[in-house]
Amino acid sequence: MPRYKYQCDECDKVIVVLHCINDEYIEACEFCGVAKMKKILSTPLYDLSVDASSESTGDLTKEYIESNREILQQMRQESKEYTHEPS
Repeated sequence: MPRYKYQCDECDKVIVVLHCINDEYIEACEFCGVAKMKKILSTPLYDLSVDASSESTGDLTKEYIESNREILQQMRQESKEYTHEPS
């Protein structure tokens, strides 16, 4: 099951949650109680028992990109919708 990192918009604490890719995690922050958690990029966990020399760097890079594709697309969409207002 994939792991995802979420950061609270209120207190900036980061938590790691395991859930299916299609599940949405909308919970209150366990530190401050505010329900403003956003998904952030995370690195995949690797099974250290697997011989790392059997995979090329390119294969590992492709695997990493694929595992984070949904998060990257969501962040890209959010950045397009974001409007900066000068202070």
